Amino acid sequence: MSVPYETPQEQIGRLLGHALNSFELPDETMARLETALAHDSVLHSAQHSAGLYRETYRHTWLLTDGSALVLWELVHNATARRETQHELYTEAEEAQTAAARLPFPADHAPRHEALATEGGAGAEPLLLETVLLVAPAPRRAYAHFAHEDSADHGRRLLRRAENADRPGEETARLLRTAVAHQITQAFGRPGRTDSGFTLYEHAFLLADGRELSLWEIEHTDSPDGRHVCEVYGEEGQARGVMEGRGASL
Repeated sequence: MSVPYETPQEQIGRLLGHALNSFELPDETMARLETALAHDSVLHSAQHSAGLYRETYRHTWLLTDGSALVLWELVHNATARRETQHELYTEAEEAQTAAARLPFPADHAPRHEALATEGGAGAEPLLLETVLLVAPAPRRAYAHFAHEDSADHGRRLLRRAENADRPGEETARLLRTAVAHQITQAFGRPGRTDSGFTLYEHAFLLADGRELSLWEIEHTDSPDGRHVCEVYGEEGQARGVMEGRGASL
């Protein structure tokens, strides 16, 4: 669904204006949408067959309390006049049930119709299975909400990391979609040798509702006593580095 850039409020207004069943959305959902600060939309599943189509979009909003709200939009032309219709649902299962009721050729699973074909002209299009994934709700409230600030924070964190085994390009790609982040100090385990290192968790909320945490060690255990930053993708890995260095001091 390609549209010009919209503010969260503009996008919400457009979706509600298109949806035939917007009046069925709970009042609580409507009230929470009024606090949206950022949004993201992705195509979740699709089926095209003999001029008919049905597509499901996942719309995610970041709210002022740090939580994420997700709506599922079903777009289809399974009508007598083949007119496009839009429906909104608060649960993925509701959207799937609504899609299954549409008059489509018998099929056992949602599928994508590939643009390319195999075997040249006249060949049957490749049909690829669509896996429906639902991201869990965020574990925490986030203190910062600007998309640019969070994505840039992730970029700068990886850039200043001096350890060779820092997270790589895949993590950097995910961080470019960050819409919020929170930084907290992670305190040591009971009985651990105090090495003078400080451990921070950088938790990021991504545009699709998933969370990603990076673990930053700050210390001056360098040959010249210079302040050093190391970043790891797992808490256990970061703590292992701290404990190993602490034991050698």
